[in-house]
Amino acid sequence: MTFASLDAYIAASRPALAKGPVAIVVAEDGVELDTTLRHHLDAGFGTIVLLADDALNVPPDLAAKIGRDAILSYVVDLYAEDLDQYPNAVSLDTAHLDRSGYYALGRPDAANHNYPKERQLDFFGGLRWRLEEHVPANRRKIDRIALFRAKPGLEMRPDFTFSDEEYNTYACPWHHNITTAVASFRTAKALRSNAGSKFGIQTFRWHNSVPFQWHSQQLMDLGLMEPGQWF
Repeated sequence: MTFASLDAYIAASRPALAKGPVAIVVAEDGVELDTTLRHHLDAGFGTIVLLADDALNVPPDLAAKIGRDAILSYVVDLYAEDLDQYPNAVSLDTAHLDRSGYYALGRPDAANHNYPKERQLDFFGGLRWRLEEHVPANRRKIDRIALFRAKPGLEMRPDFTFSDEEYNTYACPWHHNITTAVASFRTAKALRSNAGSKFGIQTFRWHNSVPFQWHSQQLMDLGLMEPGQWF
């Protein structure tokens, strides 16, 4: 990621800088810039700050180790408190969400004997988890890459992952990333409109239902998103 000034970078990245070790590379031109960056990465520096003009070209594989192109998000199911009053499960005034029941599993890599992929997880929870008998197995995940930088050749797969595996990770190798949450009535509305599930669901409320406060602080308090270190 690029910053307008060194002060702006320091202000946004204090947690990463505090851990160290940090390498600061000042580049007046692009001569052997790639080898210089590779040398410091190989030497074990977890954080590398490159001070250079925007016109300097950095190889794509190195650029990926200096900023980030995607943010992991979770779809948090919202639902109306009273389905008799709100049959389609949508109510802005009485919206509720689950405060627990979220979990993650290692994402198997079919190309590597189903060993877990590095820095990738499948996340579950909410209505898709509690009412899984009404949701196909391949539609139960709640993780999405909701914010990403488009580029030529990038493709989104049917399971909402991207063809570039680094886009699908929840963290860089050396620091945590911010995560976001998408609060949505979509699952609740679908379960109430589908004939196969509508008549089997009288309420979405359970002992872990809480009113949605329409504020990001509640989502962070519940662990459904985090500020992370930088993007």
